[in-house]
Amino acid sequence: MESTTLRAFKYRLYPTKAQIASLDTTLTLCQRLYNGMLEERRGAYQKAGKSLTAYDQMKSLPEVKAALPEYAGVNAQVLQDVAKRLDKSFKGFFRRVKAGQKAGYPRFRNRDRYDSFTYPQPSQNSVSGNGKHVYLPKIGNVRIKLHRPFSGKLRTLAVKREGQEWYAVLTCEIPRPAPLPQTGNAVGIDLGVRHLIVTSDGDFEDNPRPLRTAQKRLRVLQRSLSRKKRGSKRRHKARQAVARLHLKVKRQRDDLHHKAAVKLVRANDWIAYENLSITGLARTRMARSVLDAGWGSLIEKLISKAEEAGRTVVGVHPAYTSQDCQLCGHREKHSLSVREFTCKGCGAFLNRDVNAAKNILAWSMPSWTQGGSVERACPEKPRSSELG
Repeated sequence: MESTTLRAFKYRLYPTKAQIASLDTTLTLCQRLYNGMLEERRGAYQKAGKSLTAYDQMKSLPEVKAALPEYAGVNAQVLQDVAKRLDKSFKGFFRRVKAGQKAGYPRFRNRDRYDSFTYPQPSQNSVSGNGKHVYLPKIGNVRIKLHRPFSGKLRTLAVKREGQEWYAVLTCEIPRPAPLPQTGNAVGIDLGVRHLIVTSDGDFEDNPRPLRTAQKRLRVLQRSLSRKKRGSKRRHKARQAVARLHLKVKRQRDDLHHKAAVKLVRANDWIAYENLSITGLARTRMARSVLDAGWGSLIEKLISKAEEAGRTVVGVHPAYTSQDCQLCGHREKHSLSVREFTCKGCGAFLNRDVNAAKNILAWSMPSWTQGGSVERACPEKPRSSELG
């Protein structure tokens, strides 16, 4: 039997004013239902020690519709998916508790933090009119821009709001793609702020720092927002302007990450990266630069694309990667301002980032030998005071 995988296709929607009102109403009702179901779960456990399931709450939906007639205008399966979404949140909470991780109890969602609803069993003919419209039950045929074709069996159809824009996310079941041809290449990548990626081959991928570029304009918009009266139409308009700029920054960063990940996956069979503690670095004076680089998003995209292409991605602890000479293994601490140095062990002139990338590659392969050097495994995790 041919193996399959799921792939999501995201398209821009262009609803009419009446359809925008229907989409907003559906989203608001789903958000209220989510909060109501969360309160019901909390109350049932606190008062009776009973844990409700998604099935228990879905059975009560006819009662909700009888008490609140406005919910009759929302597709029944969309409402059922709200219960499943909440159930998924609780399952994630209990999984983290069991694993001893920071749990994060499911929270109530305000309007700005509930931005999508899902049709779990859409019609296979949802997209019609030569790809110009998508049919959303209880809302109608909404104009859609199919900038690329989608394929496979349609599994779910999600409608998502981003700022003032609406998108349809079609999740399709497709045959698993064949792995890319082998290249015989392996690469190590060092993550940075000035250069987003530096490879062991000596390639540098510059970081345009989209947030820093937009900082001046963002500062003006946020000051304007702070002067507006709460609850006023002008404040709402100013908030939308700030949100649009943040959305633009996010898209610029995502575009850079996608292109960098595709380039690495197509050219290499083995990709090693430094497994940085991004959460820890986000608490330092470099927090803004670290978050602007978006290393976590980049690695997530890299792993996803590599899995589909049949490539291998390995994370390496970052300790000593920039301190050890990749030729002789001599270890010497350098301040972050030193980008190039001469090894006191063998006299080699080294670029700090390229040296780190080569160490990352070598330590990801315990049997790897390079330049006649002895085989060296990744060192033990150091104390925080030893990190350079």
